[in-house]
Amino acid sequence: MSDWKHYQAPADALAGRVILVTGAGQGIGAAAALAYARHGATVILLGRNEKKLARTYDAIEAAGGAQPAAIPMDLAKIGETEIAQLGITLRKEFGRLDGILHAANGFSFLSPLTNQKLDEWVDMFKVNVAAPFAINRGLLPLLSQAPDAAIVHLGESHALAPAAFWGGYSVSRAGQKNLVEIAASEWDNLPQLRINLLVPGPIQSPFRLATHPAEPRDSLPPTEAILPALLYWMSAASAGQSGRTLCFAEAG
Repeated sequence: MSDWKHYQAPADALAGRVILVTGAGQGIGAAAALAYARHGATVILLGRNEKKLARTYDAIEAAGGAQPAAIPMDLAKIGETEIAQLGITLRKEFGRLDGILHAANGFSFLSPLTNQKLDEWVDMFKVNVAAPFAINRGLLPLLSQAPDAAIVHLGESHALAPAAFWGGYSVSRAGQKNLVEIAASEWDNLPQLRINLLVPGPIQSPFRLATHPAEPRDSLPPTEAILPALLYWMSAASAGQSGRTLCFAEAG
């Protein structure tokens, strides 16, 4: 495995590919969508906030990328019908799918377990694990037809190092590792398709800044620091590597 943390992607690394990015309205999702577009991909932006999606859409167009598509969708509320329709839309409008970046983040707030509610846990599990599973399953027919396809789940360091007050969020994020490893094992007859879990660790994402407000901002790598890794694991450079849990920065 090459130095994926500092991968220098060719300008055409994703040329001709269609990539779906969830959580594309802000943070790592938005930065990744722009980077994928700059490297030749047509990007499908999925998120619950239309205004934020529009900003990412405009940034891609301003950068000269291929015209993206924006699909407003709340992963906490979707069901089988919406996922089936997503597959129909992608097949009709694009005819292919070469990758998915699951960057959507389901989080309520930090609190002791005694204060957390069942519906909060259910929402976090749905956004962080259940909806991504269902999207992968629903779009598998398209992904399996691609000559080289990749699914990347963005994880969270508190899943690997559980701590007080992270409760349902940590537990739901812990499920990602099992999901990725099970899928990689079941898809071993699809060598052109890989699935991996990438844990950013402490970087300057809106989420990190919100949950660690006292942390000095300049002590963290900028969001853009993770883009080489996101390009590596989405592009053909990572072919043949599946079922891995990858930590970008040391947890703190």
